[in-house]
Amino acid sequence: MKSNRINQIEEYVLNKNTVTLDTLTDVFNVSKNTIRRDIQELIKRGNIKKVYGGVASNSKLLSPFNENQVKNTYTKGLIAKAASRFVKDGDIIFIDSGTTTLNMGDFLKDKNNLTIVTNNLTFIMNCLKYTNLNIISTGGTLNRETNSFSGIDSLNLLKNYNINKAFMNATGISLTNGVTNSSPLESEIKKIAVKKSSEVFILADYSKFDICSLVTYCDLDDIDYLITDKFPPEAYSQLIEKNSIELIVSEQL
Repeated sequence: MKSNRINQIEEYVLNKNTVTLDTLTDVFNVSKNTIRRDIQELIKRGNIKKVYGGVASNSKLLSPFNENQVKNTYTKGLIAKAASRFVKDGDIIFIDSGTTTLNMGDFLKDKNNLTIVTNNLTFIMNCLKYTNLNIISTGGTLNRETNSFSGIDSLNLLKNYNINKAFMNATGISLTNGVTNSSPLESEIKKIAVKKSSEVFILADYSKFDICSLVTYCDLDDIDYLITDKFPPEAYSQLIEKNSIELIVSEQL
């Protein structure tokens, strides 16, 4: 419980940028001494700093990837857990770049004969301890903003594999432009992963709906499963039903 609380405090501060100690004691319903001890641990991580009367995000020290990683941690974990239930022994799956899919590793650790193809460097690092997982990196050029690989080498390698399930992140989902991403290079990998996979799973929290980013990498009718934390806006219901998309809401599990 303490570990969860500390992670939630970190997420709360990073979302708010600056928070007083009194606010933290009220929000998390613990004593000020407990909050002070938790803050000391968070300061050691380097993402939060003390300011007069409270704490603040140390966002200047965070890379864009790490900043995204610590935001909505709990929600992303629920979505990743829900997605992992669809992975079976013997599957060949693709794990996309991003901060939601990287949480899937801990939920796949007991799978047998599972092959994972991925361009997600952080996912690979997190799974080093799970020696039973067969992990294939796409290789290519490292994008430090997203901790992922992209480029021609990645595309060529991915084209060779028969993938039965792809677990994809999204920067945005919209009715007019489908599933979008902010990086043109990464979007090319995403397009191939979707094309090569028998089943496509989109992992996206509620904040991604009605957002359109730079590049569309798949249309909504390409999706087999949409995994999110809350029911999408009403406008999406008809389209989800029309395209026979199975909607999984992690908060309802």
